[in-house]
Amino acid sequence: MKITVVVDNNVPTLAKAAFRGEQGLSVLIETGTNKILFDTGQSDIVIHNLGLLGIHPLELDAIVLSHGHYDHTGGLPSILAMAGKRLPVFCHPDIFKPRYAVSGSNCRYVGVPFSREYLSGLGADFRNVEEPLELLPTLWISGTIPRETSYEEGDVRLVVRGEDGECDCGDSNTGFKKDPLTDDMAIFIRCSKGLLLLGGCAHSGVINMVNHGLKVTGSIKVHGILGGTHLGPTSDSQQSTTFAALEWFNPDFIAANHCTGFAVMAKMAQTFGPKFIPAFCGTVIDC
Repeated sequence: MKITVVVDNNVPTLAKAAFRGEQGLSVLIETGTNKILFDTGQSDIVIHNLGLLGIHPLELDAIVLSHGHYDHTGGLPSILAMAGKRLPVFCHPDIFKPRYAVSGSNCRYVGVPFSREYLSGLGADFRNVEEPLELLPTLWISGTIPRETSYEEGDVRLVVRGEDGECDCGDSNTGFKKDPLTDDMAIFIRCSKGLLLLGGCAHSGVINMVNHGLKVTGSIKVHGILGGTHLGPTSDSQQSTTFAALEWFNPDFIAANHCTGFAVMAKMAQTFGPKFIPAFCGTVIDC
């Protein structure tokens, strides 16, 4: 199985092709018989980068969406338009929930940029996933990830409207509540070397994802973790406790990217040494 980072915030200096980067994530999974796209970045850059990899959207068998943020779903229209066919899109039913990011008196919409109806008209065959789903032999979509750790509190800046429906973006952020991001999902792959976890932003917590992945796949070892960890915006306490847990799991590699943040990635490089991989555009992992 071949895993390739199609879209990331960064392009390595010595990239083998003229990839384009953006705030977003997309990962291609090739099994030999199937091609699955995990997230789509935020724009049509995903089309450009797939082309450099020799992949046309028509070749895709399915799309899996990790959660309902613009930088993971914005490339959907371009993919669907070029595919020119009904394409299964696996996602959590809460993915179209309106979402915002607040900072002081500033508020911006960060949810899916397009309606379900519009995307369906372009060919998206939406299939809701809440429980673990074995999409292919040894490859699962996580479904809703149980929140079991006490320290993985997430990013307090990510919010949804309160039950009263108000959206006052003043300093008090009246009408908002913290987004539980119940739609956050991962892909679990059971390799001969253990669990390979692919995450979008890990809003549900990296360790919660790992624990769930081990249970779902029946693996007893963590082979690797690839994707965004969203540890940069979290508290020092969450970061340090997460790092300690990751050291205990002792994965063969941690290929972090996207929302992880350079400071956290630098700390990962110091902590895990050669096991750390900066998973920028074009990075390939074999499983």
